Amino acid sequence: MFHQAPMTFVGNVNLKVENLERSLLFYKELVGFKVLEQTERTASLTADGKTALLNLEQPEDILPKTGRTTGLYHFALLLPERDDLANIVQHFSDIGLRIGSSDHLVSEALYFSDPDGNGIEIYTDRPASDWNWTNNEVNMAVDPLDFNDLLSIKRDHPWNGLPVQTVIGHIHLHVSELAKTEEFYTKGLGFDVVSRYGSQALFISTGNYHHHIGLNTWNGTGAPPPAANSAGLEFYTLMLPNKEKRKEIVERLKSIGAAVTEGFMTEDPSGNRILLEVL
Repeated sequence: MFHQAPMTFVGNVNLKVENLERSLLFYKELVGFKVLEQTERTASLTADGKTALLNLEQPEDILPKTGRTTGLYHFALLLPERDDLANIVQHFSDIGLRIGSSDHLVSEALYFSDPDGNGIEIYTDRPASDWNWTNNEVNMAVDPLDFNDLLSIKRDHPWNGLPVQTVIGHIHLHVSELAKTEEFYTKGLGFDVVSRYGSQALFISTGNYHHHIGLNTWNGTGAPPPAANSAGLEFYTLMLPNKEKRKEIVERLKSIGAAVTEGFMTEDPSGNRILLEVL
């Protein structure tokens, strides 16, 4: 319910990669995507065979991903059921993929990176009724994941790729500072702050989700944007419930000095590009 109208949520992520063939092998064989469309230099990847969740592009003059810049920290794939997460843990173990993990109280998550160094999270949510809120902020943590408990519910049938109900659960971005960033995402795009991690990160959402977007300055306050032709985030898409909502958001963005193109592309104060799309 947190990734459908009337919420505003991340619909898909567009990445620049150094080698499309290498990336496709990774995202198909290891992560479990299916190819929806493909050209010589682009590919759209899907879980349900209809909706593109991840778009890949190999620009002609591509440079390797650079560190200590703004851009993608990770994008997060939300699986529908906990036993789906258990199954993919077993799959990653079988193929020898090294992963990080965490219990965030609101969710259970796995972490790894693609061949270009783009961060990926795969997670399942705990029931929203089990999330604890204090002063309008959701309680989250970085606790160890209980793999024994998780794997105790693993299904008997083999892993067979991402479940068809998989969606982009959230995106987490490196930004150069948080004050103007918070204004852009709250006053401009209409998100609510639901959690703060000291002075270095904040988490925002619509409809009391634990977060649709994470924002941090962990690459350093004042971190520059990456080169336009470096591997990494090209843009991500925000899904809006209707054209009226998009019109309202465009007006709000312009009122705080943010530019919006005729194609409904905007960018946050750190240069992270966002496409405003209607469901």
